[in-house]
Amino acid sequence: MNNHYQSSIEGLSPDSTSHVNAYTVSHSPLSATPSVHSGQKPIHRFPRNMSHLLYFLLFFFPISNALAGTQIGPIHFDQDNVSPALQAFALLTILSLAPSILIMLSSFTRIVVVLSMLRNALGLQQTPPNTVLISLSLFLTLFTMMPVAKAIYTEAYQPYENREINTSTALNRAAIPLKQFMIKQTREKDMHVILQLAKEPLPASADEIKLYQLIPAFILSELQTAFQIGFMIFLPFLLVDLIVSGILMTMGMMMMPPLSISLPVKILLFILIDGWDLIVQALVGSFN
Repeated sequence: MNNHYQSSIEGLSPDSTSHVNAYTVSHSPLSATPSVHSGQKPIHRFPRNMSHLLYFLLFFFPISNALAGTQIGPIHFDQDNVSPALQAFALLTILSLAPSILIMLSSFTRIVVVLSMLRNALGLQQTPPNTVLISLSLFLTLFTMMPVAKAIYTEAYQPYENREINTSTALNRAAIPLKQFMIKQTREKDMHVILQLAKEPLPASADEIKLYQLIPAFILSELQTAFQIGFMIFLPFLLVDLIVSGILMTMGMMMMPPLSISLPVKILLFILIDGWDLIVQALVGSFN
């Protein structure tokens, strides 16, 4: 086939051969140049980038001319219009940070830790459940923090609602009762540790303590106090475990787990002494 095609080309005249070569080159897929036939002008395509630029100019100049005729005046904030928006924003911010605020700035940490240690001391893993413990801790926190909440409402929120003070003054007034509560519950040793880490001297008065320094010291003090109360709760139940284990060893019942006997004994003892009332009284009284 190739020999026949070669012989047919060799048999053509020189002019015919040149036309064949031109046709072959122009129709080759590897050819990057457009074919130019005799008597026809070459076709010049408009570049794609230039077409995009043209479209941009056609749409941009009418918009720019329209904007050139408009005047943007100064923006004025009206207190009546801004106040509801700021209140909604502050409310959403408080709701989003409510768990952290509740843990860091209230008595919730001490209460929930003590109740959790009480459950472990009784030997009950999931009774009461976490939902019950957290709910009880929340309401006890609300009970103990009610004087602080009333002071914040009276001294900060009501004047701000009546437009007697601005937002900055309201926040400063709200921080005063909260700082007083935390300072009363913070140990001096923990405050010294935080100030040493911050490399700052001890303030002359409690009012000069900054809030970001007081919060970690307050949390450390709450954990320390909660563990002290939890240790006192553990002691009587630990004695019950030791007594039950000793009795079982004396009777030769070493195969029986002591927990199966000591658990109902501890629950009965806790009920007889009105344990829940004692725990709540101890927790609430520890904040006075």
